[in-house]
Amino acid sequence: MFRAPLRRLFDTMASGWDNRMGPEGLIPLGAALDTLSDPPRRVLDLGTGTGSAARVVAKRFPDADVVGLDLSPEMIENASELLPSELAGRVRFQVGDASALALEDESFDLVVLMNMIPFFEELARVTASGGRAVFAFSFGADTPIYVPSETLRARLEPLGFEDFRELAAGNGNALLATKKKAP
Repeated sequence: MFRAPLRRLFDTMASGWDNRMGPEGLIPLGAALDTLSDPPRRVLDLGTGTGSAARVVAKRFPDADVVGLDLSPEMIENASELLPSELAGRVRFQVGDASALALEDESFDLVVLMNMIPFFEELARVTASGGRAVFAFSFGADTPIYVPSETLRARLEPLGFEDFRELAAGNGNALLATKKKAP
């Protein structure tokens, strides 16, 4: 019911989206990525917007394939236009609904949510056993879409996530979680 109005809202904001945050808004994500001991091979950036987080991940992990997904076709169009040619072979953007992902189970070893509403069950479904999830918020509790770490933990633990790590960086914060390895 809310998907169409939400899609239209983000479509109208797409052209000026990158001006809302600035590069300093990516500092919490970068700090979280710095803590990963194993480089990811398959990465999903949920709520990619114009692809800034997807580009950061792709530059940080040169062997990773990155999928950026967003509900807004205009955001995806802008993300594709902003993608540097050197990343084009490893990064792709697609329109999709994070609450009902048209993606295979356990297909990503890193899932990134940058200032994004988490749809916990879908996130857990597409994260591989032993995979990681990163929730980054550019301006901490002042981020327009913000989920407190306590809420993230409470919702993720029953879905098989553990090893939570909280980070403060720049003006924001991030939470990392690991999905338990299958026995």
